[in-house]
Amino acid sequence: MKIGYVRVSTWDQDPTLQEDALRSAGCEHLFFDRASGGSTARPQLAAALQFARRGDVVVVWKMDRLARSVAQLVQIIADLREREIGFQSLTEALDTTTPSGMMLIHTMAAVGEFEKALISERTRAALAAARQRGRVGGRPRAMTEQDVVAAKAMLRSNEMTAAEVARQIGVSVSTLYRWIPAARSFAS
Repeated sequence: MKIGYVRVSTWDQDPTLQEDALRSAGCEHLFFDRASGGSTARPQLAAALQFARRGDVVVVWKMDRLARSVAQLVQIIADLREREIGFQSLTEALDTTTPSGMMLIHTMAAVGEFEKALISERTRAALAAARQRGRVGGRPRAMTEQDVVAAKAMLRSNEMTAAEVARQIGVSVSTLYRWIPAARSFAS
């Protein structure tokens, strides 16, 4: 049995083109989602994948309807293959029920892994170069050492509450407590 999956990104997009193409391709059941491709909350995709049985074929109008990244696409297809369910994309003429379709999927998986490795390598190189220039990544510290010294002095004077000290330094009370745990005793 052919099972069609239709996805449009917004409520004003019309799924008719996809629906007609899938019905023409012989899909007996259609599942519709209105969700961004990057969204992990696609309940009808989950329903379509769960509905599919051994020997069925999940069909989409275009590959980007199923997944936004090569890695995501390869993972879904691998899960389908493990369950002996085929996959077809009408626009790209991809059909995993054929040897050439499976070869293309393996090629896409290899390209996806290569792309992932390149991104990781570039990220590591950029971080190393930044460290060599004295730059450290991450979020700036909420309090400097001078802020800590000043906050401790204000707290010891017993003239200000922890909330007032935090406001004076320009941080939240929870940040003050994180940097100076003893400040909790000055909470009143």
